[in-house]
Amino acid sequence: MLVRDLIELLEGYEADMEVHFAYNYGDHWRTEVAPNVSNVREGVVEYSEYHRMDKIASEDYEDNYDEETGEEIVNETQRRVVVLA
Repeated sequence: MLVRDLIELLEGYEADMEVHFAYNYGDHWRTEVAPNVSNVREGVVEYSEYHRMDKIASEDYEDNYDEETGEEIVNETQRRVVVLA
């Protein structure tokens, strides 16, 4: 999903509704929990074979820049995304 897709989907809802995200808690009953979204930020993700999905790759953007040139280090396996947490 792209940011423009999310914006378009949210246009149909009342502006003062709470926003939550849902996921399977992983317990015996396969409970689907829905904590509220309290943070929206830019993040870097990469695919994890172990998890079979994307994982947060780096919390520190300075790790993604060359100290001498200041240019962003391009890593084919990583992508910048909007993270809802």
